[in-house]
Amino acid sequence: MTTKDINTANRIKAAANRLFAEKGFGRTTTREIATEAGVNLALLNYYFNSKEELFQTIMFEVVGGFISQLQVLLNDDHSFEQKVQFVVDNYINLLTARPDLPVFMLSEIRNHPHEVVERLGLEKLIREALFFKELAQRCPEGITPVQIFMNLLSLTIFPFAAKPLITAATGADGQQFQMMMEQRRKLIPIWFLSMLRPAN
Repeated sequence: MTTKDINTANRIKAAANRLFAEKGFGRTTTREIATEAGVNLALLNYYFNSKEELFQTIMFEVVGGFISQLQVLLNDDHSFEQKVQFVVDNYINLLTARPDLPVFMLSEIRNHPHEVVERLGLEKLIREALFFKELAQRCPEGITPVQIFMNLLSLTIFPFAAKPLITAATGADGQQFQMMMEQRRKLIPIWFLSMLRPAN
């Protein structure tokens, strides 16, 4: 790719990024993306074969950036409790900004689990991060760090994945749902730490 090609592709991705974040995948058209990027539809299709491919590219870049940031946070010298709060904060911030992300990731994980793990470096993160070594020291006997960490992810991610169901069942609007998530931002670390025994 020439510099011009890279710049054009990046302009298309930036435009799609804004529209996907604002309107969601389903309500964004390729024509809107092309207009926002200042290119014609044929040129957009030249760089990205479909809206799905463009969305996948952007979402993996978003998640990849998030994982890189998480890797730094999970290996720094903050306390274990602070790291738990960082994980929750960062997931809630990401999923608030990217409401389509949970459904996209669930689909990708279901269809291409090994590719997702390899592409995002998740195995290395779990194997090497200081956070998981600290978590292993606090786990109740017979329970692995992965089991406990799945609880943290479930408590944080599930409400966003199930948002349509939750809002339909409770009658909550978007603002009320976000208020619930802000409450969970404080509550999830408390719930998570209560599952662990005190460190020796």
